[in-house]
Amino acid sequence: MIKLKSNQTRTYDGDGYKKRAACLCFRSESEEEVLLVSSSRHPDKWIVPGGGMEPDEEPSVAAAREVCEEAGVKGTLGRLVGVFENQERKHRTYVYVLIVTEVLEDWEDSVNIGRKREWFKIDDAIQVLQCHKPVQATYFEALQESCLTSNGTPLVATIGGDLSPSYSINQSSVSSIR
Repeated sequence: MIKLKSNQTRTYDGDGYKKRAACLCFRSESEEEVLLVSSSRHPDKWIVPGGGMEPDEEPSVAAAREVCEEAGVKGTLGRLVGVFENQERKHRTYVYVLIVTEVLEDWEDSVNIGRKREWFKIDDAIQVLQCHKPVQATYFEALQESCLTSNGTPLVATIGGDLSPSYSINQSSVSSIR
């Protein structure tokens, strides 16, 4: 399903969930520092860069596009951390690792809406995300889990009303992202 919004096209999966993609943008392969961006709705709050997928766009392509638009970075797209389902907001977000190789001086959201970006140590990022975007804080739990899985099968995290994630391997999501 597709819905048109004033400045974008929103796409939905078969369950009616908005399709989103995001990246955990790391300064280096050591994955010790992650880049967060200021929220467009709450400029004093930090979020993981990401957004809606365009019609017929692959999740990995959408993730790379969104971080370039929102965070002004380009890099090497790595593993899929998982697909995160937010039942409250009715969206599913494909979250990837991106190792930053280029930082743009001016980028779309900095010019258009004054968006800021900042590097955070992982623990600090989790702390600031838990206040404003607790679902995004769970990306880092799955990141640690994904380092432990050897077969490359993505995790699917379902975030319930209590915001505690439950992880499962979902074969239907595997076939749709490969």
